[in-house]
Amino acid sequence: MRKKHIKCLVGITVITATAMGAAVVPSSAAAPREQVVRPGGSIQKAVNAAGPGGTVVVLPGTYRESVLITKPGLTLRGTGGRTVIMPAKAGKATKAANTCAAGGNGICVVGTKTRIVHDVHIRSLTVSGFKKSGVWASWTNGLAVHRVTAKNNGTWGIAQERSTRGDFRRNTATANGDAGIFIANSVSEEGGATDTRGTEIQNNTLRGNRIGVTARRVRNLLIDGNLISGNCSGVFVVGDESKPAAGAMTVSGNRILGNNKFCAATPRLSAIQGSGIVLTGSEATVVRDNVIRNNVGATPLSGGILLFKSFVGALNTDNTITRNLVQGNKPADLANGDTTGKGNTFTSNQCGTSVPAGMCAK
Repeated sequence: MRKKHIKCLVGITVITATAMGAAVVPSSAAAPREQVVRPGGSIQKAVNAAGPGGTVVVLPGTYRESVLITKPGLTLRGTGGRTVIMPAKAGKATKAANTCAAGGNGICVVGTKTRIVHDVHIRSLTVSGFKKSGVWASWTNGLAVHRVTAKNNGTWGIAQERSTRGDFRRNTATANGDAGIFIANSVSEEGGATDTRGTEIQNNTLRGNRIGVTARRVRNLLIDGNLISGNCSGVFVVGDESKPAAGAMTVSGNRILGNNKFCAATPRLSAIQGSGIVLTGSEATVVRDNVIRNNVGATPLSGGILLFKSFVGALNTDNTITRNLVQGNKPADLANGDTTGKGNTFTSNQCGTSVPAGMCAK
């Protein structure tokens, strides 16, 4: 075929494709390229340079900075324990320090009420030694935190407020000052429980924190398949008198073992030790198929599974505790300390002791 004819056919092809509505993509168009950060480089500069939907890969090394993410769809990925993010060294702070650093946090994903940040992924890295939180999120939707180690942070290991559809999976949170994983409606104001629209906390390892998982004034989430040990308390579901009430969640398939660390009282909470699962001011929560062993203490909140009237008087209502293996916990494996609450049921639980007596399966 002669060159003239070939040129004609090419022109016809392009015109036909356009007429049929097909997109003609310039050869230069491509998915956002990866930003690669090497030791000595800045993760924040790479995040700033990445487009929405881009990826920042952080190579092995120790990075002394805080990272603020406000772009949707961004992925921040390290190399597991070999990628470590720690606070800037004393005297190294500059006027350019971001609000994440100013708040004492390691990695922050932050939107606003009118500009939610969607679908950020944080994977395979370690955040350690921050004054407040290892990972902090506010006003997000679809945040995924996977295979992150958060250790030795002053308050929370991984924390989320005012957010929906979070996915926290296969993380390790150890020796954090408060909860290993913390989910709340808001940390700065009172109000009814937030519907998290199916936030999932699954297959994490939570050791040596004040509390393994705290779900405070939230609804509609799953806490499943986690190993929770060596904390002062394993799982703490916190509600108050606000409406809607906290609850409508499932706590299932967890191994909650020997959470016997002692934590002194705070202005908001009595001393805690030896608590497996505590529900205060919760409604319609299902606690099922957990293994809860050897949680021992002598505080008002000690025991295997405990319903406790909240400190502001909110009652537990319509909660279901079923098919759990609860053994070796003291002062009791099961305890209903909220006898004024209505509709709470304990069925088919394998246990040795209960208060009041008679709640263990025969």
